[in-house]
Amino acid sequence: MADTKTPETPHKGQTAARKNSGWLTFSAVVLIVAGIMRVIDAIWAIGYHGPIPDNLSGALLGHSLATYGWIWLIIGVILIAAGALVLGPSDRPSAEISRWVGIVAASLGAISAIFVMPYYPVWSLIYIAIAIMVIYGLSAHYGEQAS
Repeated sequence: MADTKTPETPHKGQTAARKNSGWLTFSAVVLIVAGIMRVIDAIWAIGYHGPIPDNLSGALLGHSLATYGWIWLIIGVILIAAGALVLGPSDRPSAEISRWVGIVAASLGAISAIFVMPYYPVWSLIYIAIAIMVIYGLSAHYGEQAS
């Protein structure tokens, strides 16, 4: 009897590679792009020496823009790493961990946007909305496969 193979079944000794769903890919790409944007924000904040809005009066983490720059740099690196983890193959054992790392990273991104809400409210709200979409994509659509 001939051994028939269909495109859906892997050869002997191979495992079928799962394709990521659209929401999962969206979440990973947004995490990476948001991380790159946070790194650019950090570079700007650390090197900026001009006037700042209201001299950061009443700011949560002090009056130094460099402090925010270092926080944004750390968050940016975390976001990029989380996006790379989420974008990886979803059939590996650490895929569940990468999903939770992505959710925590998106939450950190949203929280970091709250720091500048009094000074840049529209940008902060957009950033928070995008972080919520990433959290939704990672939590509600993680187990889906692309068809």
